[in-house]
Amino acid sequence: MAKETVKPARSISGVMEPPGDKSISHRYAILAALARGRSEISHYSAAADCQSTLDCLARLGVGVERTALNGGSPVLITGTGLEGLRESRRSLDAGNSGTTMRLLTGVLAGQHFDSMLTGDSSLKRRPMRRVIEPLERMGAHIQAREANFAPLEITGAALEPIRYTLPVPSAQVKSAVLLAGLFADGTTSVEEPVPTRDHTEVALQEFGADVRRVGRVVNVLGRPALRARQIMVPGDLSSAVFFLAAALILPGSSFVVHNVGLNPTRSAILDVLSGWGAPINIVALRGESGELIGDVSVRHADLSGGALCGELIAQLIDELPMLAALGPYTEKGVEIRDAAELRVKESDRIAVLADNLRRMGAKVEELPDGLRIEGRSAGRLRGAEIDPYGDHRMAMAFAVAALGAEGPSVIRDSDCAGISYPHFFKVLEQSVER
Repeated sequence: MAKETVKPARSISGVMEPPGDKSISHRYAILAALARGRSEISHYSAAADCQSTLDCLARLGVGVERTALNGGSPVLITGTGLEGLRESRRSLDAGNSGTTMRLLTGVLAGQHFDSMLTGDSSLKRRPMRRVIEPLERMGAHIQAREANFAPLEITGAALEPIRYTLPVPSAQVKSAVLLAGLFADGTTSVEEPVPTRDHTEVALQEFGADVRRVGRVVNVLGRPALRARQIMVPGDLSSAVFFLAAALILPGSSFVVHNVGLNPTRSAILDVLSGWGAPINIVALRGESGELIGDVSVRHADLSGGALCGELIAQLIDELPMLAALGPYTEKGVEIRDAAELRVKESDRIAVLADNLRRMGAKVEELPDGLRIEGRSAGRLRGAEIDPYGDHRMAMAFAVAALGAEGPSVIRDSDCAGISYPHFFKVLEQSVER
C-alpha cells in the first residue's frame, strides 16, 4: 500500500490547469458511443474512473482510441448509434466508478441483450436501488445483490417513457433515467426536488438530443439521431478546489487555475468560499460546447467559516470533504447538515472525516447527516497518519489540511487519489514552498 508524506509548507504559488472534468468526461464518452460517426474528445480525464467508462464501452463494441491522455491527445470514439451496441461476453467492470455504473445501467436497460455490471469492493457497497426503481418502471428488469447492490444483472427491454420524481437529489440517477429515455418512444421526464448539476442535459443538447427544462422538470425526447462531435472537456473544478484551499490555508500564497469548468450548477463552491472571505477572481470567462470555462485566481485570506445545509448541499457534494477539512482553519468553524448522502459515497465520508480530523487534533462532532467542526481557536492541527479508507477525495483533502499542520503527516493508500487525479501529489509538491 503506497504512502505519501506531506510536510508543512510556508506557501503555495503558481499556475496550473486541472485535469479534465470527470463528470463531463463520462457523459461525453457515453453519448459519443451512442452517436453515429467518430467523435474527438479533447482534455478527456485521465482519472481511473473515466478509464473504466471507456473500458466498458469498448466491451460493448464501441471503437475507442486513446493515447497518452496526460500529453493532451484526444480520445477518439467511433459510435455505433442507439441500436448498435453489442453484448459483452464478459462482465462490464466499472471499477470504483459509481458514475460509470449508474449511467451505463440506464443505457443498458434499453438494449436488446443482457448485461452484467460489476465493480470493486467499494462500489459493491454503494446503493443502486435508487437507479433500479425508475428503470424497472420503464420496463427493464434488473437483478441486484440484496436488491440494492452490484453486481447488476440487466435484462434489456423495449422501454416506455415515464415521468419520475427524484426522492433524493441525484445527478447520477437523473442522468440514468434521461439516458434510458433515449431508447423510449416519447418523452421521458425527471423532476428534481432541488437542482443538481446539469452536465447531462448540456451534453445531450451538444450531441443533438431534444432535451428541455421547464422549472425543475427535465424532458428528453426518445429515439434521437445523435451526431458525432469534436468537443472539449473543461478542467475539473472539484480537483482545482484542493489547490484553491491550500492557498487559503497558507499565508503569502497566490494561485491561479486555468481553463476550469464554471457551470453554474457546479460552481457553488466558489460562492461559499467568497462568502467566507476568500478573495477569488474569475477572468477570461467563455463558453465551450455549452459549458462555461474560465480562469480562477485566489490569494491567502482568513476565512470566517459557517454553516452549509439545505439545497446548497446537492451543489457541493464533491467539495464537502475539502470544506470540512478547512474547518479548523476558519474563525467560526464549519457545520455541515442535510448531507447524509456522504455516508454512501466511496466511503462513509462523514465518519472518515470525523476520524481523520480527530487524528489531527481537531474538535469534531459527528452528526447523523453531517459534522460540526470547531475553528482555529481550538488549536493548530498536528501531523498524523491519515487513513482515507480508499477514498480519493479524503486523501487529497487531508493532504491539503496537512500543509498547515504542525509536523508531517502520512497519507496511507495515497494511490487512491488516482481515481480522480492521478498526479495530484506530484503537482501539489511542485507548487508548495517550504
